[in-house]
Amino acid sequence: QGLRGEVRVKTFTGDPLAIGDYGPLSTGDGRTLTVLNVRPAKNVVVARFAEVGDRTAAEALNGTALFVERTALPADLEEDEFYHADLIGLSVIDGEGERVGRVQALHDFGGGDIMEVALAVGGMAMVPFTQAAVPQVRVSEGLVEIDRVAAGLVDDEDADDLDDADGL
Repeated sequence: QGLRGEVRVKTFTGDPLAIGDYGPLSTGDGRTLTVLNVRPAKNVVVARFAEVGDRTAAEALNGTALFVERTALPADLEEDEFYHADLIGLSVIDGEGERVGRVQALHDFGGGDIMEVALAVGGMAMVPFTQAAVPQVRVSEGLVEIDRVAAGLVDDEDADDLDDADGL
């Protein structure tokens, strides 16, 4: 971002400028970065780290994922709020309790969260992380319940059969 080693950071915090409030940030390879200051930019923030003194060091961070310690995150979430890390690996079931698969990842491509599910029958499915498609999340039980129709996991013919059975 500049000769002084500033870097552009895409944050996933409620307030992007609060990235420094979580304490030191860690990289996947174990390095620690201390936020000195942050300023807004278009779709990101520009951060200055104590450990990054020049453009070369800043360029070396290109594409690096940054993490905060779990203990720095608020523990008092609302009933319908979840940390993505808590959902990854949970079993996915449908309304009848039938195993659908396992949560592989969560993504935000700008239109809302998408849950990537490794299907028990093989393959992957992208499920909108909405109340309609994911009516229940029971982290303490290790389960995510989905509605197969709302999640888009039922073929159109199967959905028509379901509608006919309901008299619709």
